[in-house]
Amino acid sequence: MNNILENIKHRFKHAGIIEKLIYINLAIFLCVFIVNTFSFLFESKTNFLLQWLALPANFNDFLSKPWTIITYGFLHADFLHILFNLIALFYIGDLFKQYFTPKDLLNFYLLGTVFGGVIFLLSYNYFPVFNKEIDRSILLGASAGVSAIMIGITTYMPNYQIKFPLIGYIKLWYIAAVWVALDVIQIPVSNAGGHFAHLGGSLFGFMYVKYASNKQISIFKPFTDLFKRKEKPLKTVYKSGKKPTYSTATKRKSKTQQEVDLILEKISKSGYETLSKEEKEFLFKQGKN
Repeated sequence: MNNILENIKHRFKHAGIIEKLIYINLAIFLCVFIVNTFSFLFESKTNFLLQWLALPANFNDFLSKPWTIITYGFLHADFLHILFNLIALFYIGDLFKQYFTPKDLLNFYLLGTVFGGVIFLLSYNYFPVFNKEIDRSILLGASAGVSAIMIGITTYMPNYQIKFPLIGYIKLWYIAAVWVALDVIQIPVSNAGGHFAHLGGSLFGFMYVKYASNKQISIFKPFTDLFKRKEKPLKTVYKSGKKPTYSTATKRKSKTQQEVDLILEKISKSGYETLSKEEKEFLFKQGKN
């Protein structure tokens, strides 16, 4: 038993961010399943994990459990729910991680979850149609975080093409449009709160990439960077009385950034596959710096 636990710890420690998110979601799902089993055996109609971790629609209930604005994004109630969410996270996250860092992906998952939860709360406490359901409705699932990742990467390079068997290449923004449209048209049908949360995550992904970034390769820095003091580039001043000039290193860095911007613009317009071998190698080297 100890060997099994040590093996699990080792695999988790050395796993990538996508795998870690999947492991956490699976572990919590297993705990919920076990609690459900004991609840059934002892004829209890409640699951304390769902009550403790799911996001309640009633705003007063949320104030008593504020952590649920995050924890609901790791909680699933049935097998198909977690299966589809984790499959989407695996494939979309893998595409996202090809261009951005693991920390960026985690930021989008968590902040998309928060934004989705906020939209869920606002919708249930504003629209009259939910008045009769608000006290018994909860939100759970990773879909808002996954939607933020999906729409974020799509907004950054909408013309990137994905190849589907028997269909061919489809631009990423076509897939994203269907992704969002399905949530919109299903609001009156079922799980309205869940669809509002998905749309909230999607809105966060779009807004952050579109308006809160400088569209450079470091586009998805953690929000904590917003509070860091920006340092001005170093300048070299000559005693000859000439105007201050940027150092050679700064000039070289500016030229490199220009080349990176041109390559990223090409990806945005035509997709990653249109890059030459030299351009791919150059972009990869800059990403490691």
